[in-house]
Amino acid sequence: MQRILDKKIKKHFSKYKQVLILLGSRQVGKTTLVKKIFPKAFYFLVDNEPIRKILDTYDIETYKTLINQDSKEIIIDEAHLLKDPGRAIKIIYDQLSDFRIIVTGSSSFHIKNKTGESLAGRKIDYNIFPLTFSEFLQQKGVEKKLNFNSFYNIIGSKKYSPKDKTYAFDMKAILDSILIYGQYPHLIKNSNDEKYLLNFVDSLIFKDILELNLIENKKLAKDLLKLLAFQVGNIINYSELAGSLGADQRVIKRYIEIFEQSFILFRLYPYSKNKRNEIVKSPKIYFYDTGIRNALINDFSNLKSRTDKGALFENFFVSEIIKQISYLDENYRFYYWRNKQGSEIDLVLEKREELFAVEIKYQKKTNNRAFANRYPKAKLRMITANNFY
Repeated sequence: MQRILDKKIKKHFSKYKQVLILLGSRQVGKTTLVKKIFPKAFYFLVDNEPIRKILDTYDIETYKTLINQDSKEIIIDEAHLLKDPGRAIKIIYDQLSDFRIIVTGSSSFHIKNKTGESLAGRKIDYNIFPLTFSEFLQQKGVEKKLNFNSFYNIIGSKKYSPKDKTYAFDMKAILDSILIYGQYPHLIKNSNDEKYLLNFVDSLIFKDILELNLIENKKLAKDLLKLLAFQVGNIINYSELAGSLGADQRVIKRYIEIFEQSFILFRLYPYSKNKRNEIVKSPKIYFYDTGIRNALINDFSNLKSRTDKGALFENFFVSEIIKQISYLDENYRFYYWRNKQGSEIDLVLEKREELFAVEIKYQKKTNNRAFANRYPKAKLRMITANNFY
């Protein structure tokens, strides 16, 4: 099974000596990927208590007794569970310089904050997400090659036309399934597995956050996530969230930051060059995976009967573009736009002089000209369920 990151990870040590750090949520395929690319590596699973205790000694001689000297690579899987992952990795990197070091972690919040200083100049981070649409099709056997069609549909030439497309496979059935159940690798062989997704949000999604003592109140965190799941694609109001949950606004903001750094959700901030007439403060909220979002609200009902179909498609496509921008190392900044008169653009991409305004609708609608009137150099795109790929 191919992942878009395969080539980057394979080439890492031909370009860099630094530690390779692979970050992403649980169950997203980190371990599978690094074991596939480095099959002969010596493997430390930090979730194994005896291994964790040894690595927490921070003693190079103890490390040497474990490591197979015939190996060229060392994998430290789930390194965020160490008391001081940066210290352990630094010791191995500095004193076992012949080894290539690969590290995985499920919480970038913890990894970055505890390894940043000690590994300054010694690491390069890669993020991995739930499957892109192309990876999903490839792993399902529908298509042979991976691509970035959705992203290139936006930034393509002036000849771009938002006409509906025809496909050699049942696009509607595949897309509708993804909007309901998401794109975690487990779903490739276990379609429509509601029990897996419900278990994920009930336990796995909080496993690292709780083990690392990042939150004090699990019930508040779960209630907040559920409330955010009902607000996909909406501008969030921290004060209203705090009032609804009877919590301090600072705690709400901190928990959302932890969810974001743990690859559960992300915020999209407003685009503005003219602050007088545009909304410039509050972000919109999206989840990296629609299946996780639906599990949080325990709703896997058929798309035909859902009132949130448009919001699900918008969430899917925005997260799809953000994943592709990350994998391509494209330096596009991404925003939404809304003016005080209520006109809105779902996704704005900006890179130097390039500016793209993307309306995302499950079904085709008339283009909104308000953004183009304000920013005449912008290129407008209308993305629907019938032309996004």
